[in-house]
Order: sequence, then C-alpha cells, then structure tokens
Amino acid sequence: MEDKIIKVLTENKEVRCFIARTTNIVNLIKEIHNTSKTATAALGRLLTANVIMASDLKNSDDTVSLQIRTNGPAGSIITYANGNCEVKGYIKNPDADLPIRGDGKIDVGGLIGLDGELTVVKDIGLKEPYTGTIKLISGEIAEDITYYFAKSEQIPTVVALGVLVDKDNRIVVSSGGMMIQLLPQASEETIEKLESVFNNGFSISKMLTEDNPFSSILDAVFKDMKYEITDEICPVLKCDCSKERFLRGIVSLGREEIEKIIEDNENITANCHFCNKSYEYTVDEIKDIIKR
Repeated sequence: MEDKIIKVLTENKEVRCFIARTTNIVNLIKEIHNTSKTATAALGRLLTANVIMASDLKNSDDTVSLQIRTNGPAGSIITYANGNCEVKGYIKNPDADLPIRGDGKIDVGGLIGLDGELTVVKDIGLKEPYTGTIKLISGEIAEDITYYFAKSEQIPTVVALGVLVDKDNRIVVSSGGMMIQLLPQASEETIEKLESVFNNGFSISKMLTEDNPFSSILDAVFKDMKYEITDEICPVLKCDCSKERFLRGIVSLGREEIEKIIEDNENITANCHFCNKSYEYTVDEIKDIIKR
C-alpha cells in the first residue's frame, strides 16, 4: 500500500483535515539509521507531522522544518520537507531506547523528555523564514505540535500521530497521522462531535492497519458530517544532498582552514546526517577549491 496524504474539507466549511499514511517512509528511515524501536517511533512521528504540514505549502520550493532539541535520551530530532512532500530526517541518538510503557505503548515521551524545545521553520519565499519555538509540554510530539499551533499560529488544531512497530523491531507495521483544524465559522456542535471522537480511544496507528484505512478514519472522525476530498498527494523520503553541496560547505571554511587540510595531505569524507551517504574529496579536489 503506497504512502499517501489526503486533504479533506467538510461541506459546511467548518473543518479541514489532513490524513497521512507514512509506513513506507518510516520503514525506509528505520533502515537508513538503524533506529531502535522507540527512536523509530519518535522519528516517524516527527517525519509524519512534517510531511502533513508540508502538504499545506503553496509552492513546490517552499519548505518547513521541525526541530526538537532536548536533553532527553533522544537528543535532537530534525526533519525537513518541501512543497512536493519530499521529506528527510534524522535522530541524533538512533540507538536510544526505553522499555514499553505499562499501558503497552512505546515511550516516545520518555525518550524525548520535557527539557527541550520544538522549533518550526517555514521558508515560503519571504525575506526571512518564519520561526516559531515552544517549550515541550509532553514529548509525545502530537501534543507538542498541537500546542505550537495554539501558541504560535493561533489556529485551533488537533494532531494525532502514531507509529506501530512489531515486537522484534523488524518492521514498521503502520505509521501515519492526522491534523484537524477548525475554521473560523466552526460551530459548537461540530467541535463537540470532534471532541467525542478523540476522547474515546481514537488510535490512528491501529486504524492505518485496516484494509481501507482512509475510509475507516474518515468515517470514524466525521460520522454524519458531509465532506469532500480536495487533494491527494504521495509523500516520499528523499534527500537533496550532493557532492557539490558539501563542497560548498568546505568552501565556507575559508582559505586558511582549507590550506591546513591540504597540508595534512589526507582526503576528506563528508557524511550526510539525513541519508547516511558519504562523499569523499581528494587532496587535488581540495586544491582546486583554492584555485577558484
């Protein structure tokens, strides 16, 4: 089953909704970074939230990045996506892990902890990117992003994220999320209907394992409300690193530092945090930088 994001608008124009299935993306990122069970869930949740937010960008070259920096076992988690819903990400401590909680759920909140911040950076072609930062309130990611929207963008938003990993940490069984936003004309009746859904054990990761996950989720969330699917997007895991891009990073070191590298007469290897690709630069290539 392919990964997909659907965008939904209720007929009464009171609610808009984004639902994402990201199982393939999170399986790939798990393989790339060889993440533990808890790290897979943490990185998968943030990737999913990022690609959902990217699906709301207007232009393909617009970008949004989610950055969690914490003193918890996870360390930092950074994800990045563009308007084409091409997403990438990494977790600083991929081996970090915690036991399953007493309720049987993966302890993402414990891995991230509360001593940290969530930063959202949006670059939509203005003079400066928009940056919003909040203190973490739970470390569970969905609650933190919900709080970000309330605090930084003043948009009534509910975010649900879930990553289900098999007990032996071999594969990601399901991964996905949902973001619901109330539009200005939303009635109290509509709000109460939505609240009842989320207060009665709604589990996005379990629903994504069903044969027709999007239909099941829409039926569960909107029940007797009429809606239309306004768009469908296929998100992908894609890193935009290249040897030329890393070369520009070497140039930024400055002439003096580059000359020291040449004196050491050793090749340089640059490693991409997002996809783990390595690029090697010979001494002769580095000398060419000086000539430029």
